[in-house]
Amino acid sequence: MYVSGLRHLYERMTKFPLLVLILIRLLRPTGAFPRPGLDCDYDLEYQSGSICCLNCPAGTRKASPCTRSGQEGKCEECDDGTYIEHRNGLSQCFKCTQCRSDEEIARPCTHVQDARCQCKPGRFCAPEQACEVCKKCSRCEKDEEIVRNCTSTTNTECKKKQLGSASANALTIGLSLFSVFIIGAIIFAVWRCLRTESVRNPPDRRKAGKHDGDYCPTDDGETQSCLNLSRTLEDVEFPTLVAVNGEESLRKCFEYFEEIDYNHYKRFFRHLGIVNNVITSKDDLLPYEDRIHDLLTIWVEKEGREATLNDLLRALLDLNQRRTAETVKEKAVLNGHYSVER
Repeated sequence: MYVSGLRHLYERMTKFPLLVLILIRLLRPTGAFPRPGLDCDYDLEYQSGSICCLNCPAGTRKASPCTRSGQEGKCEECDDGTYIEHRNGLSQCFKCTQCRSDEEIARPCTHVQDARCQCKPGRFCAPEQACEVCKKCSRCEKDEEIVRNCTSTTNTECKKKQLGSASANALTIGLSLFSVFIIGAIIFAVWRCLRTESVRNPPDRRKAGKHDGDYCPTDDGETQSCLNLSRTLEDVEFPTLVAVNGEESLRKCFEYFEEIDYNHYKRFFRHLGIVNNVITSKDDLLPYEDRIHDLLTIWVEKEGREATLNDLLRALLDLNQRRTAETVKEKAVLNGHYSVER
């Protein structure tokens, strides 16, 4: 009976040859299904045809597959500007992230890791928000004090000043008296010089081509240049500042230099040694405040550890911008970034 049943099935199949061909084609294994007996460990391998190849190391990509199972095919290092962080069987590497103009590189891109960007100094972006643009750090009001400085991920935190803060009031009064003393000393020196010269007016000095008011008397009866005396007073009276927290203190003071008059900022940075092409390249790209931040950052990177706030204040004094220098100095001390050297 079993033999007769097989014969009966065979006779039916021969009557419908087209149906048999269709069934054979549908049941034949294709590339869409795993081949019989092929069991790749996809954490360590990738399938290439009917064999399993070992993944390429991180930082490389598959150039060509292996020819025998359990071997590594040809792997090539990712091109510059691309990366792959893990072992893989990919034929292309991923493109590195490009930082925006308002960001700086916190971690450079390598063949095994992507770049990481952060907001430039003076700007921030909260990590829980979509960071499409870095926001400018807030400034505390005159009746407030800083609780926490601005970072690349947090804004400045301020609180109202306490009326009973004797030390803050004493510091403010001391700075005010110090400024009045400097201005008074300069005015007195110039007035004394002009007054004495108008009375004495020595003829030998006029013959030598000197103008009235070029010399001032000293305590021993001799005279010296009023201009030199004024400059000497400035050099002696302007204090030296000491950073509370190194280069970070210097960068926290960048925003104070936004007080520089627009008509003088190019002369200021040329005086610091920044070439004119670098200065003018920022004109059409950034707002004025951002230009100041970028150019100061370039100056700090150029000077390295030698960069100090005293150098910037001296440059302002050399350009007769003493009022701006005084303002920057007072803010740096008042906000706790610098102290006056004693």
